[in-house]
Amino acid sequence: MSTHSTKPRSATASSGPSSAVMPTYARHNIAFDRGEGAWLVATTGERYLDFASGVAVNALGHAHPKLIGALTEQAQKLWHSSNLYRIAGQERLAERLCEATFADKVFFTNSGAEACEGAIKLARRYHFASGNPERWRIVTFKGAFHGRTLATIAAAGNEKYLEGFGEPAPGFDIVAFGDLEAAAQAIGPKTAAIMVEPVQGEGGVRVGSSQFLQGLRALCDEHGLLLVFDEVQCGMGRTGKLFAHEWAGITPDVMAVAKGIGGGFPVGCFMATDAAAKGMIAGTHGSTYGGNPLAMAVGNAVLDAVLEPGFLARVAAAGLRLKQELARIKDEHADVVEEVRASGLLAGIKVRPPMGEVVGACLGEKLLTVGAGENVVRLLPPLNVTDAEISEAAQRLSAALKRVAKPAAKPS
Repeated sequence: MSTHSTKPRSATASSGPSSAVMPTYARHNIAFDRGEGAWLVATTGERYLDFASGVAVNALGHAHPKLIGALTEQAQKLWHSSNLYRIAGQERLAERLCEATFADKVFFTNSGAEACEGAIKLARRYHFASGNPERWRIVTFKGAFHGRTLATIAAAGNEKYLEGFGEPAPGFDIVAFGDLEAAAQAIGPKTAAIMVEPVQGEGGVRVGSSQFLQGLRALCDEHGLLLVFDEVQCGMGRTGKLFAHEWAGITPDVMAVAKGIGGGFPVGCFMATDAAAKGMIAGTHGSTYGGNPLAMAVGNAVLDAVLEPGFLARVAAAGLRLKQELARIKDEHADVVEEVRASGLLAGIKVRPPMGEVVGACLGEKLLTVGAGENVVRLLPPLNVTDAEISEAAQRLSAALKRVAKPAAKPS
């Protein structure tokens, strides 16, 4: 049966979303024209304080002059040449990332989902190259979010994202987040790796304890598994360390990174030790756009900023200030806020009303926030957010919570 339609499409009214865009998002009826730092300006001219940062993407806020300069300079030289040839910016960024982390090798992608997918492939290929092709299953955790590809939605196991896409991709054994014993029991002769987010962002700002992450490292060492960290959201300085696993004093064998690494330009990567990456030889993986000159120019500029002396310490201090503000708000709005969760500038409040109502109320106060699992409202400001902007966000959040608070019952 043909699905082609010859029905004429009317011009889209400016007052509402375009009917030509697939309705896979429940979008707010607002569009932004420009931004600067932690602020966005809508097409109506209204200013919004952006504590969503494109879901932890705009690490340096909007229109950062160094990012604009790097992209503009590269745009005047070369946009794309293909990975069939060497790309100088790619080699430089890979070397710098390896110098700053546990890794020896980097593969560049366009997104976090691709980075996670690549990390899954690398883990399986490692055992194949080691003479153990039967070892291909991966232990993962409930509440995780690794992307929207068929493999990554299967890895997370969220029924909402799996529905309607047929049988989930095989190879994933999902256990409770934070349960080290359950992870140990899930390991069998076919297990290749353990894959975990040190901080589950989409899952509700759930912070993995140092004991839990150290235990996973020990399990992998004991059983000859690769430890894969998904730091797509919690990495690149978001928690006050360059990568969140540093708080636990351990290193993974493989790590997926994206979001903040490009500061708003689509960039991702998966990184690995030489030993873990031994199976990734010519022809085993590829990407047409991954690591293109434009992305690499911006990625190097972001890394310049994040590695500046004092930058990460400032993020940690700002994260503490935000957490303190949220704790105060919890005390003042105990009828609405159940819990504060935070790791640096990846913060959230678990609320009693439906999370969407609170996000909507924040929008009404010209404050952008992001929903998450477990009825949590996330706050993800730019890493260079000011103390004054944190205070302003707290005031607007407090006003939003007053909007959704149920009035106290009058005495009879």
